[in-house]
Amino acid sequence: MRKFLFILLLAAAGALSAGAAVHNVRDYGAKGDGVTIDSPAINAAIQAAAREGGGVVYLPAGRYASYSVRLASHVQLELEKGAVLLAATPTATQGYDLAEDFEWGREYQDYGHSHWKNSLIWGIELEDITISGQGLIDGSGLIPDYGDLPGFRVGPLKGNKAISLKNCKNVVLKEFTMYNCGHFALLATGVDNLIIRDLVVDTQRDGLDIDCCRNVLITGCRLNCPWDDAIVLKASYGLGHFKDTEDVTISDCIISGYKEGTMLANTNLPPTAKPGYSVSPETRTPAPFPYYGTGRIKFGTESSGGFRGIAVTNCVFHDCGGILLETVDGGFLEDVVFSNITMRGTNSPLFMRLGARMRSPENTPVGVLRRVRVSDVNVSNADPRYPILLSGIPGYRIEDVTVRNFHIRFQGGLTPADARAAGEVPERENAYPEHNMFGVMPAKGIYLRHVNGIELDGIHLSYDKPDTRPVLVTDDVQGLKLNNITVEGKDVTAELQK
Repeated sequence: MRKFLFILLLAAAGALSAGAAVHNVRDYGAKGDGVTIDSPAINAAIQAAAREGGGVVYLPAGRYASYSVRLASHVQLELEKGAVLLAATPTATQGYDLAEDFEWGREYQDYGHSHWKNSLIWGIELEDITISGQGLIDGSGLIPDYGDLPGFRVGPLKGNKAISLKNCKNVVLKEFTMYNCGHFALLATGVDNLIIRDLVVDTQRDGLDIDCCRNVLITGCRLNCPWDDAIVLKASYGLGHFKDTEDVTISDCIISGYKEGTMLANTNLPPTAKPGYSVSPETRTPAPFPYYGTGRIKFGTESSGGFRGIAVTNCVFHDCGGILLETVDGGFLEDVVFSNITMRGTNSPLFMRLGARMRSPENTPVGVLRRVRVSDVNVSNADPRYPILLSGIPGYRIEDVTVRNFHIRFQGGLTPADARAAGEVPERENAYPEHNMFGVMPAKGIYLRHVNGIELDGIHLSYDKPDTRPVLVTDDVQGLKLNNITVEGKDVTAELQK
C-alpha cells in the first residue's frame, strides 16, 4: 500500500511519466541501517530502471551507507523524507570509484575540476536525470581536498564530491538537503538545461559549482559555505576544450558563511579555523573586525571560457563574502545583471577583476569584462578594508559597468595609515583573484583602476565609526560618470568630480 501511495503522489506531482516503474532499493537488498554498504543495491536498482527505459529509484526512510552511486539516463533518484544517503568512510579495500585519468593538462584547472567519478553520486554523458525528495545527502565520508595538506589529498578509494555531472543534459535537482559534502556539494561540468530548485546545502567548502554549463536555473536555495563559495560559476578547461557558461538565472536564494552545520541547527555560529589555513599578515583579519566566512556568489576563478547572459536577483547574504566577478584566464565576462540584493555582514560587497593569470592553453588572449549592471543593493556591517573595487590591468580595462542604487554601511574606524597609499596598490596581474589580493585599500567607499565607461549613480555610504580615508580613489580611469554619491547623507558628487 505504501509503495502504491508513493506512486500516486509522484504521478500527481508530475514527477512520474505514464508507465514508469518505481524501484525500491530495499527490493534489491539495501538495508538502510547506516552500517551495511548499500551502494551495490542502489546501483542495481538504477540499472534495472535503465534497462526498462527509465523509472524512479526510491529510497524510503533509513540511513543508506554508500560509496559511488552511478546515475543512468531517464532515471529519477527519489529520497523520501527520513532517507539519508550517507557517504561512507573508505576502508583499505573498499571505497569510491577511481578518479579518471586526465588527458589534457592538469595545469589548466584545479584537481577537483578534472575528475568526476570519485564522488558519492556521479553521471557522465547522461540525459533526463533527476535527484529529488525531502531526504538528506550526508557527505561525512568525503574529504574536503585542501590541496597538499597531509590527510586531505584525494587518493585511491577516497571521494571528494557529493554530486558530479559531466556532459549531461536535462537535469533536475530539487528539494533535498545536503550536508558536509567534501570539496563540492555539486560539480556540474558541461551540463545543459539544468534546474536546481529548493535545495538546502550546509557544507564546508563549495556549494554549487556550475562549470561550462548552458541554460541553468537556480532558485529558492539556501546555502551555507564557510570556507568556500556558495554559488560559483566557472568556465574551466576541464572538458579539454573551451566552453562558456551562459544563459543562467539565479534567484531567491539565501547565502551564508556560518560554521558548517550551524545553519541546519539554526544556531548560526561563526566559522572556526580552516584546517591548515593561513593568510599573510597583510591580509589577516585584524581586531576589532570580525572574520566572515567565504560564502558569496562568484564568477571565476576558472575562466578559460567565458560568462554571458547571466541574471542574479532577489538574494540575501549573511556573514559572508559578497559579489565577485572575475575573469583571469582569457575568458570574456559580459551581459551580466545583479539586482535586489541584501547583505548583512560582508567582507567584500562588490569586487570585479580582469586579470592575466592565463591558466589556459598557450596563446590564449587576455579576456574582457564588460556590460555589467548592478542595482538595488543594500549592505550593512561591511568590512571597512574592502570597498567597491573594480580593477583591470595595464592595457586591459574593465568597460561599460553601471552600479546604481547601492547602499553600504561600513564598520569604519580606519585611517590612511591603516591602508596602502593610493599609488602603492600592487598590480598583481597574474595572481589568483581574491578581494583581499591588494591589501587594505586606500579608499573607504570606491576604488577604480584600469576601467573605462563606469557609471556610479546613487551610491550611498555610511559608517559606524569615523573613517578618514578618501571616499573615491581612481587610477587610469576613463569615462567615469558620477551622480548622487552621498556620505552620511551629504551629497559629495561635485567634490568627487573635481
